[in-house]
Amino acid sequence: MRNRALNIMSISGWDVRWAPVDEPRMRLFCAPHAGGGAAVYKTWARLLAPEIEVVAIRLPGREIRFQETPYTRVDQLVPGLVRSIAPLLDRPYAWFGHSMGALIAFEACRWIRHLGLREPSGLVVSGRSAPDLPMRERPVHGVPTPELAKWLRETGGTPQELLDDPDLFAALLPMLRADLAVAETYRYRPEPPLACPLSVFGGSDDHYADEDELRRWGRHTTAECRVRIYRGGHFFIHDSQEQILPVMSADLLPAG
Repeated sequence: MRNRALNIMSISGWDVRWAPVDEPRMRLFCAPHAGGGAAVYKTWARLLAPEIEVVAIRLPGREIRFQETPYTRVDQLVPGLVRSIAPLLDRPYAWFGHSMGALIAFEACRWIRHLGLREPSGLVVSGRSAPDLPMRERPVHGVPTPELAKWLRETGGTPQELLDDPDLFAALLPMLRADLAVAETYRYRPEPPLACPLSVFGGSDDHYADEDELRRWGRHTTAECRVRIYRGGHFFIHDSQEQILPVMSADLLPAG
């Protein structure tokens, strides 16, 4: 896949386009996992097919939005996010989210439908069981800090330098707890299934979403639902992006 030079663009604090495209065939809105920021998707802008413009979502409480209060509930977060990115729904688009981001992406698609806006051409999720299934793990967003730090080390996905720097970890702790609360307090509300195709990716050794739980996403669309499993744990999506992104691109932009 062809590389593109980075030339950052944004219409609001919520969106970051690391490699803007004048006339993309599709936009892909990418919601972060708990503790993640828009920078997670910087390489995706270069690696995805040139026709796809990656729009990374930057939530409050991180990166240049560090001084803003982070959200602790999905239903508080999604309306403002959708209002902010609505001008970018002027062409075919899809959503991607990993773990917490999968819930944000799913609820954004439903909120867009609720507002009567142009609906997505696809939804891609990874590392998260279907939204109607209860969590298997006990919540950790309110546990004592040493226990939370231990959990983050074991789960992976959090930079080691952050965990090893007490001052930096303390500064980011409110955001980390808020993100975990977003994921752990989520409650599914029944609605009609989406009309767009679903692509679901999972890790073979992910203790937070097994294959059966991933396949349950199929009940949330009237279109096709593809489920693929890759070797790895909960953050397989970043470890295997060179394998996964071409597959994702083909799902979003089928030949013809």
